[in-house]
Amino acid sequence: MTVHEIRAFNRFYTNLIGALDYGKHLYTPYTLTESRVLYELAHAPRTDAADLRLELSLDAGYLSRLLGKFERDGLVERAPSERDPRRQRITLTARGREATTLLDERSREAVGKLLATVPAQDRSRLAEAMRMVREILSEARPDQDRRREGPVLRDPAPGDLGWIVQRHGALYAAEYGWNADFEGLVARIVADFAQDHDPHLERVWIAELDGRPVGSVMCVRDEAPSTARLRLLLVEPEARGHGLGDRLVSTVVEFAREAGYRELVLWTNDALSAARRIYQRAGFTLVTEKPHRSYGADLVGQDWRLPLQEGPPPL
Repeated sequence: MTVHEIRAFNRFYTNLIGALDYGKHLYTPYTLTESRVLYELAHAPRTDAADLRLELSLDAGYLSRLLGKFERDGLVERAPSERDPRRQRITLTARGREATTLLDERSREAVGKLLATVPAQDRSRLAEAMRMVREILSEARPDQDRRREGPVLRDPAPGDLGWIVQRHGALYAAEYGWNADFEGLVARIVADFAQDHDPHLERVWIAELDGRPVGSVMCVRDEAPSTARLRLLLVEPEARGHGLGDRLVSTVVEFAREAGYRELVLWTNDALSAARRIYQRAGFTLVTEKPHRSYGADLVGQDWRLPLQEGPPPL
């Protein structure tokens, strides 16, 4: 009976999401498999073809043909991996990022229309049921086959910018005793980004784990046109200790370098020792320090700098 029910559910759900004709379902030229590969590439700053094949359980030949198609379409670039020249590093081009953004928008719109048919009082129950299915089936897999999902980095969805403000206010109050002035500062930074930013030169990343946000970071233009500024790095306590902070910062560094900035700067406070160690590992150097009283505490503000490249500033 269990086998019958699972197969029946599979048929129901694949039909519901249009898996058999995914491109037509979302009005895009990509199949479900192609869309999933693009999703993985968009949410990992560095992806080797071998890692991608393992993550998605794809045949090596099939994945190679698919990546070849993406390369001919100008969606990806392939180069020797920095970790191992025998492996291929796959990165999205600007056109590839535009394609994944469109896919993400269409997918969110489709899911939104689906949820609109579900009564509001049933939505939390539906989400919990889906979470339970994932947990039970994940735990049921043999240890050698089970891969615990790590955080993925993605663009902010509706509500995520508000989450950044709320979590910064709550976490810094709990861990450092800072008052609401700090939350107000974060709110202004987020509002400025939301109201006016260049997506080619400025971005926000949300780290997501098991369907919920657990971290954030931002890259914005500084006053000097050749300089980018890293802001609002945050990692939830439950997601710490696994290199997520380093991954968020390295993602900003890579983005800023590819966008053409010549240097990346940030401002922090001496009390944030864990964050400062992340910045040091990424190659930042301390430039200046200045005592100040803010957020209800006596602090020492610090300016950090990372040279990126020589050349003209981004347009």
